[in-house]
Amino acid sequence: MTIIVEQPELESEVVEKKVDVEENELVLDGGFEVPDTNAFGQTFRDYNAESERQLSVEQFYRTNHINQTYDFVKKMREEYGVLKRVEMSIWESCELLNEFIDESDPDLDEPQIEHLLQSAEAVRKDYPNEDWLHLTALIHDLGKVLLHPSFGSLPQWAVVGDTFPVGCTFDESIVHHKYFKENPDYNNPAYNTKYGVYSEGCGLENVVMSWGHDDYMYLVCKENKCTLPPAGLFIIRFHSFYALHRVGAYKYLMNEEDVENLKWLKIFNKYDLYSKSKVRIDIEKVKPYYLSLINKYFPEKLKW
Repeated sequence: MTIIVEQPELESEVVEKKVDVEENELVLDGGFEVPDTNAFGQTFRDYNAESERQLSVEQFYRTNHINQTYDFVKKMREEYGVLKRVEMSIWESCELLNEFIDESDPDLDEPQIEHLLQSAEAVRKDYPNEDWLHLTALIHDLGKVLLHPSFGSLPQWAVVGDTFPVGCTFDESIVHHKYFKENPDYNNPAYNTKYGVYSEGCGLENVVMSWGHDDYMYLVCKENKCTLPPAGLFIIRFHSFYALHRVGAYKYLMNEEDVENLKWLKIFNKYDLYSKSKVRIDIEKVKPYYLSLINKYFPEKLKW
């Protein structure tokens, strides 16, 4: 792994285009069975259950919601979008995540590589012919390397957790919404309306999302010219955007391509969320398969 260092400029042009969004109920063809409880014996994504884990998760979201402002996100995109910190392979980044546990996740306290392989193997079983989806599942959380000293050891509130648009109103469906009242953008008339700095049907590509591992990994994939299909990149950038893919918030910002990609995101989400368990994957056994996919869709070394 070659260590390097810092800074860019990323801007997106907002294009106005109105599109009618229809609700599509997705049917999973595979046989994946959703477990009744998470690794702690509680309901998945239950942010109200009383436990020490839940208390730390709520404190995490309080800090996250206060600090994730439009200006903060623009600054982080400019700083990290240059990709001049590290050069390493996809698999090296997977191994780097062994050191971290996601403080925002109420469902699991295992090292991140365990979750990546659990998700990927579950998808692979049910969708054996969609190898791009297997790889997307493996790499979707690799942006969490932002927690590592080589990337500035960002605090967890700036790396993990549910994501949401900034620059417009904070939808009430966002978990622990009450803490947004302490966010400077909450009372800023430029950012606290339904559309804010956006327009109806502008497309999610043009929407600034709260900063974290999702957006960072999306930038890494795009700038390193990976050949995953658009649906794969959409999954990587928006897999933590639960307000959209769980309750349909912010659909008025979507364009036609987003509508199609959202179908795949809803399929993926089942495996991302419900494959979390204490059951370990034999890493050495599955490693050759995933290395072959990495070689198919990515260069040997990536700029991070």
